Amino acid sequence: MSNTARTAEQILRETQKIILGKEHEIKLIITAILADGHVLLEDLPGVGKTTLVKTLSLALGCQSRRVQFVPDLLPSDICGMKIYNQKTGDFQLIQGPVMTNLLLADEINRAIPRTQSALLEAMEERQVTIDGETSPLPSPFLVLATQNPVEAESTFRLPAAQLDRFLVCLSLGYPQEEEEIRMLQTLGDGIPYETVQTVTNAAELTQLQKEAAAVHVSDAVAGYIVALTQATRSHKALSMGASPRGSRSLYRAAKVWAAIHGRDYVMPEDVQTLVQPVLAHRLVLTGEARFAGKTAASVLQEILAGVEVPPSKEELFRGR
Repeated sequence: MSNTARTAEQILRETQKIILGKEHEIKLIITAILADGHVLLEDLPGVGKTTLVKTLSLALGCQSRRVQFVPDLLPSDICGMKIYNQKTGDFQLIQGPVMTNLLLADEINRAIPRTQSALLEAMEERQVTIDGETSPLPSPFLVLATQNPVEAESTFRLPAAQLDRFLVCLSLGYPQEEEEIRMLQTLGDGIPYETVQTVTNAAELTQLQKEAAAVHVSDAVAGYIVALTQATRSHKALSMGASPRGSRSLYRAAKVWAAIHGRDYVMPEDVQTLVQPVLAHRLVLTGEARFAGKTAASVLQEILAGVEVPPSKEELFRGR
């Protein structure tokens, strides 16, 4: 088992001490983290989003901060500001919560667009600019943002440019009945964060990201990724398809998904597994498609069914 696969399995095991079940969703988040990407959790209140982030930060051995997004939140509340120090006669930099490894942006869609956009530079460039002075963010730097898909009052729709910055978008959803019973028996009286063991650290995590980036992607699989993303741009149900950033994100995520499953090469099945969480939030349906009841997920299923799948490495070997 590779170092990446072993560490991912340890992170999953420690996280599941607190977050019961949800193995696939946790693996997707681990994939995003090892692909140096950001995560958008679109979920209902009370399903464990904040608990998940805190548990992950403990398992990862990384510094984490939380920002509760509200309508009166200012960009300086996120990035920091300079204030005048009367004693020294100089302006002093007060770092914002963005100076961390793992930033939980809770209910990001409650902040005004100007504040939401303050995260764009941090998410894309891994830096912040305050009064003309640019400062690099810690490495790694990852945003795990949440938004409530039900409430519309006092919320602001995330712009397409910001949605495109998230590597994956997913939902934890409600637990199964057996999982909820086990949750009550295990966590009903409190959340035992002290049982979570640290299995890595920021420096090692950066190295794991480099190892995952070295996973091989054949020309055929790379072409498959491009064919899928290009198909979103010509589908009649979509007014906006996935951008080149979307194909890059799918490419990076597929490498990590292969690595955490113990392979040094990407298979078409890896791409198929990741298409929806990586691409769905980047798509914009036409009015006719929405009226007809289509969703981004259903359109992606049509695209998957219509794009020719290249042979996997195993199939090529079997054919010899």
